Amino acid sequence: ATWQARRDGLADELVARFGPDDGDLLLARIGRRWRDVHEALVDVFGHRCDAAELLDDLLSRVLDAYEERTPELRRLDRRREIDPGWFQSPEMLGYVAYVDRFAGDLAGVTEHLDHLDDLGVTYLHLMSVLEARDGDSDGGYAITDYRSTHPRLGSMDDLEHLATQLRRRGMSLCVDVVCNHTADDHEWARKAKAGSATHRAYYRVIEDRELIERYERTLPEVFPELSPGNFTWSDDLDAWVWTTFRDFQWDLDHENPAVFAEMLDVMCYLANRGVDVLRLDAVPFLWKRLGTDSQNQPEAHRLVQAWRGLLGVAAPGVLCKAEAIVPPGQ
Repeated sequence: ATWQARRDGLADELVARFGPDDGDLLLARIGRRWRDVHEALVDVFGHRCDAAELLDDLLSRVLDAYEERTPELRRLDRRREIDPGWFQSPEMLGYVAYVDRFAGDLAGVTEHLDHLDDLGVTYLHLMSVLEARDGDSDGGYAITDYRSTHPRLGSMDDLEHLATQLRRRGMSLCVDVVCNHTADDHEWARKAKAGSATHRAYYRVIEDRELIERYERTLPEVFPELSPGNFTWSDDLDAWVWTTFRDFQWDLDHENPAVFAEMLDVMCYLANRGVDVLRLDAVPFLWKRLGTDSQNQPEAHRLVQAWRGLLGVAAPGVLCKAEAIVPPGQ
């Protein structure tokens, strides 16, 4: 009923903006995903905001991303919509590497595509290519800028050029998107430290020490020797910040719809740079719940469901691959 109530008005908007062919195509994409996305948003954010208004805002973002998508990528989307199981082809052969250890930088990877071709590679996963903090960065997973590559590896233009060359050889590119946390010197964190209430709310900030002790009773430690505990005191915030992994990796607050929207924008941005597969890092930790280990909570699955559905409007040829962290025996 919600979709039917919105459909006619949306159809007119899409045709007016994109023309009849693209308008009809987008309407069909939205219609296929509306229920899953709407239900996920209601489940996660329904008591925090108006889910219908949030969905309208998110649709606006993905439509902007579709408009920015190149004709070549749009054609690829259409081919993959016709063959949605393209990634399960028996010809798929994956290769995983760190850019610097494989070829020095992104330009070097491009120069070695003949080698990968000879090996029969059709899927290249380059680990931690986005800009990370200087010094210890947890292997590149303490991100300071989701829209830049690490300077020593090259530029975002180099990554886009590599993606284009891979695509023309029938290869797909996978990169990591760190969803659970940012570095403590990411722009959002810097603004939070400077006093921005908006950006403080992007992170899991806790002022009550007693509450932290209650959480810690059931939380495991990911790196007990390197980073004991799950919270780090910040003099700038005059509070503790949830730090699941390392003290310089601040956990984002995914109960905040603005954080969900920011990460959706990041995914659309990378998709439009030509990335075929987004490996969503540390997604089991997205949702925190007192009295549990705060891993693999139902809301974490709902967040991924909504991201996948919305990204499928702008770039249905792009896959989301979520990291699975499940203890032995489960």
